[in-house]
Amino acid sequence: MSIEIKQIDITELDADTIVNAANSQLLEGGGVCGAIFTKAGSYELSQACSKIGGCKTGGAVITPGFKLKAKYIIHAVGPIWQGGNNREAELLYSAYVQSLTLAKQNDCTSIAFPLISSGIYGYPKNQAWKIAVQACSDFINENQDYSLTIIFAVLSSESKEMGEKTINQLCVRQQKERE
Repeated sequence: MSIEIKQIDITELDADTIVNAANSQLLEGGGVCGAIFTKAGSYELSQACSKIGGCKTGGAVITPGFKLKAKYIIHAVGPIWQGGNNREAELLYSAYVQSLTLAKQNDCTSIAFPLISSGIYGYPKNQAWKIAVQACSDFINENQDYSLTIIFAVLSSESKEMGEKTINQLCVRQQKERE
């Protein structure tokens, strides 16, 4: 398994599944969510989400990818930032792990994430990166028998650099722990 970061529109990625930074009602929103609904086909995706009925914060559900290159869309509901004392870190970590678990359950070999909760939900990007990378790393370590390519799709070079720095810091820390 590997974690990589690409500066690309997530809807353009050729991955088995892409992750939508969803709201708990699974309604079409703005930002990444709006772009995914538009490219997948708003009507079809809205109908599929309506049948599911919603998703708790920290959870994830799966729908077909419809008109996307991706076979599936995993809708992960991250927390709204409220200062950091309302279980935000725990809920964000859970949203990533639940998404990765759904990818594995559906035999996906690649998954593409946005940086969940870091847009209109206001999660500080540096903290969001740390949780995202840690959740993915933990999943990789706990599922060594499973091959999955994890891609983070970001739009800015600043976010890409921040993510790469976070991955490098985790690698250094893990190396020191092994020594």
